[in-house]
Amino acid sequence: MAALSVSGARWLRAVTLLRAGGSRVAPLWARPASDLSKDMLPGPYPKTPEERAAAAKKYNMRVEDYEPYPDDGMGYGDYPKLPDRSQHERDPWYSWDHSDLRHNYGEPIHWEFDFFAFLGLIMILFYIGHLYPAYQPVGPKQYPYNDLYLERGGDPNKEPPEVKHYEI
Repeated sequence: MAALSVSGARWLRAVTLLRAGGSRVAPLWARPASDLSKDMLPGPYPKTPEERAAAAKKYNMRVEDYEPYPDDGMGYGDYPKLPDRSQHERDPWYSWDHSDLRHNYGEPIHWEFDFFAFLGLIMILFYIGHLYPAYQPVGPKQYPYNDLYLERGGDPNKEPPEVKHYEI
C-alpha cells in the first residue's frame, strides 16, 4: 500500500509540474475544445406542441416560423428546416453580427451550410485551374525502330532513314 501511495504522489507531482510549467500536454481524459456540446446537437424529433415550442426556443425562433425536417430517418432530429437560400440574398444594409456571412449570433444556419461552402470553394478552385492550366512540358513524340518506318507503311526493300532523337 505504501508503494502505491508513493507512486500516486509521484504521479500527482508530475501532473502539477506539467500544469505549472505551462506544458501543452493534455491528459487523455480531457475533452477536445472542438467537440460539440449537447446543447449544439439536434435533439429528438418533436412530437408534441410543447416539444415543438421548446425546440423553437432552443434555436431562437418563433413557434410560428419553426418547422423541423420530416422524420424520415436521416437524423435531422429537431433541427429547423430553413429555406434553400444563399446568405447573400439577405439584406446587406442590416446591422449583422457577422457582416460577411450576414449572420447573427445564435441564429441557426442551414443544415448543409458546410456542404454549400465546400462546393463553392471547389467551384472557385476549378475555375482558377481552368484559367491557369498547369501541364507538364511535352517534347515531340519519339518512336522506336526509326519512327516505326515499316509500321507506317514504309518500303521494306529500302533502307529507312536513320533518325536520331538525341545529340551528344
